[in-house]
Amino acid sequence: MSISRVAVVGSGPNGLAAAVTLARAGLAVDVLERNAWLGGGAATREITLPGFRHDLASAVHPMALASPFFQSFGLAERIDLAVPEMSFAHPLSGGRSGFGYRDLDRAADAIGRDGGAYRAFLGPVVDHLAGTVDLTLNSLLRVPRDPVAATIFAARVAEAGTPAWKARFAEEIAPAMLTGCAAHAIGRHPSPALAGGGLLLAATAHAAGWPVPVGGSQAIVDALAADLEAHGGRIVLDRGVTELDELDEYNACVLDVGVPAFLDLAGERLPAKYARALRRYRHGRGVSKVDFALAGPVPWADARLGEAPTVHLGGTRAEIAQAERQVARGWVPDRPYVLAVQPSVVDSTRAPEGKATFWAYLHVPYDSDLDATDLVTRAVEEYAPGFSDLVLASVATRATDFAEAVSPNFAGGDFAGGAVSVAQMVKRPVVSTAPWRTPLDGVYLGSGATAPGPAVHGMSGWHAARTLLADHGVEAPSLAPSVTRK
Repeated sequence: MSISRVAVVGSGPNGLAAAVTLARAGLAVDVLERNAWLGGGAATREITLPGFRHDLASAVHPMALASPFFQSFGLAERIDLAVPEMSFAHPLSGGRSGFGYRDLDRAADAIGRDGGAYRAFLGPVVDHLAGTVDLTLNSLLRVPRDPVAATIFAARVAEAGTPAWKARFAEEIAPAMLTGCAAHAIGRHPSPALAGGGLLLAATAHAAGWPVPVGGSQAIVDALAADLEAHGGRIVLDRGVTELDELDEYNACVLDVGVPAFLDLAGERLPAKYARALRRYRHGRGVSKVDFALAGPVPWADARLGEAPTVHLGGTRAEIAQAERQVARGWVPDRPYVLAVQPSVVDSTRAPEGKATFWAYLHVPYDSDLDATDLVTRAVEEYAPGFSDLVLASVATRATDFAEAVSPNFAGGDFAGGAVSVAQMVKRPVVSTAPWRTPLDGVYLGSGATAPGPAVHGMSGWHAARTLLADHGVEAPSLAPSVTRK
């Protein structure tokens, strides 16, 4: 079948990555977005007060510099990425804190007694980061192209993701820092799947760093949209798609949608065996998020915490593990793990002069209706007394709200597009070396529910688009910017 017109359903980073790739290959591409705005969870909007710009789901982007798609696209040449000297911070009781400086030696020295062990654990992964990224951001069923990096990564995951995680460290700061990174995904600890994700995040923190797009995550979305339109693509807002029959005018489509939405779209078209496999795909647990407009920066008791755009609150490794076990049992912890982001630390465009934008989320059972404002405020106040006095306004987004307020891909508050487990990272969403290709002719799946999984990296959409092109004998195009930003 010849191919000329393609629909991309959904305008998140994966959908736009697919659209850019297909448009660059010379196809007529329409992006169909249900919302009145672009970007899905990567959108940036004023949701508290005028002048305070909040990222709806993702604000700090460890993969913005590491992702092969974004490297090919030349993202760093197209937008301003603020890369802090401290990627993340992790306070503990008693005035102790861990600091995820980009310089691994500096971070290790700040840890103290366990600094050498921390350096020895992460150093080889940092040194082989390119091979590690290649391993983790493609199908896990592919033979590794860098066996050394794969061996190092596997050994570290086998340690951090099993009861052996207690063996290396004598004190609490270093293991808390690693577990704080691993807890970006939701699940029980220790877990090989969570350890793998946390290891990649920690390694990028000490390599290229965790960039913050100036102007918000919307800057990434807008750069992708601009390139798409420059190559003839169209973006149609307020255009929801409820069944595949609505796309019959197109030769093919890439769906940046979750598994439940794909099942609904396809209806009876799917072969029974494939449909059964998709129905076995499990959703993950949820998040409850709170956005704050502040009269000034967060008043951290340890002023160094104000240098990190990302702060992990939750205490020691054991305390984080306990909180996550409670979530797994269907409870909301009294002392939860809280992932807090203060983008105003490096980006003055996020709030009016002298003020600050701040948001945080905690993990909750799937589809929880918890308003997390009190729990988040209490967690921040523990390390920043007086925080609540600075709050000008706040908006809570419950796990139940995300499908309507942000994207159906985050239904129930499941940011990861499905449970993060070893089995489900291999079968994401089915066991295949090309999970982006579906049994339906011309229908491809390119959301975070496919390999390599969650995060703003564009890789799922890029893989889907390149699979589509290969299936139709079209060469994958260059994505490099034709004119670099001055």
